[in-house]
Amino acid sequence: MSHGIIIIPTYNEIENIERLIRNVFSLQRKFHILVVDDNSPDHTAAKVKKLQSEFFGALFLEERRGKLGLGSAYIHGFKWALAHEYEYVFEMDADFSHNPNDLIRLYNACSRKGADVAIGSRYATGVNVINWPMSRVLLSWLASKYVRVITGMNIHDTTAGFICYKRKVLETLDLDKIQFVGYAFQIEMKFKAHILNFKIVEVPVIFSDRTKGTSKMSSGIISEAVFGVINMKLKSLFNKR
Repeated sequence: MSHGIIIIPTYNEIENIERLIRNVFSLQRKFHILVVDDNSPDHTAAKVKKLQSEFFGALFLEERRGKLGLGSAYIHGFKWALAHEYEYVFEMDADFSHNPNDLIRLYNACSRKGADVAIGSRYATGVNVINWPMSRVLLSWLASKYVRVITGMNIHDTTAGFICYKRKVLETLDLDKIQFVGYAFQIEMKFKAHILNFKIVEVPVIFSDRTKGTSKMSSGIISEAVFGVINMKLKSLFNKR
C-alpha cells in the first residue's frame, strides 16, 4: 500500500483529470489518488470511474451531491484518508497549476527532512508564477503578505493550495471546526497548524495558470479570505486568554 494519497477536488475538470491522473501515476514514487467530485455537469466523475479499472486499488472517487466548496471537499478527503490509514496526505489542484513532479519534493520534505507540513510555495524565492496577468499576481502576493502580517506566520505563500500534511497534523486538528469553505480554508489550515507548533516548511515551486477549463475564483472567495483572517486571528487571541 502507498503511504501517500493525493486529494484532488473537482468541478468540471473533464479536460484535465485524465492527463493529471496519468501524470501522477507515472511518477517514480507511487502515490494513490482520491478525486472528490462535486457532481460535475461535465461528467468528470464518469471519466474517473472509467480509469479506476486501469488503476485498480490506487485511484479512488468520492462523489458529492453538489458544489459544496473547496474547503469542505478537502475536509471530506482528509477524513477519508485518515480512515484508510495514509501517513502523508496531499492537496493538489486538478488544473495543472501544480506540477505533479513536485509531489516528490513535498513528500521528501516531510518524510526525510522532518517537516510536518510542506507547502509548494510560489513566493518563497521571489514570484514564481507563469501565465497570470500582473493584476492577479499582485493581488495574490499582497494577500499572502497581508495574511502573514495579521497572523504572524513566517510563511511567504499563505494562500497556497499545494501541500503535504503528515497524518499526525490532520489527526490533531479538529477538522469539524474548520470554518472556511473557499480559499480562506488554505489560510485557516496553515494557521491552526502554526499555533499548534507543527513544523511548516516551504518548498519553492513554479505555479502555472490553467490552460484548460475555467477558474473557480470569485469576489466572494476573495472577501472571505480578506475579512475572515481578522476574525480568525482575534478568535485565537481570545482562546489563549
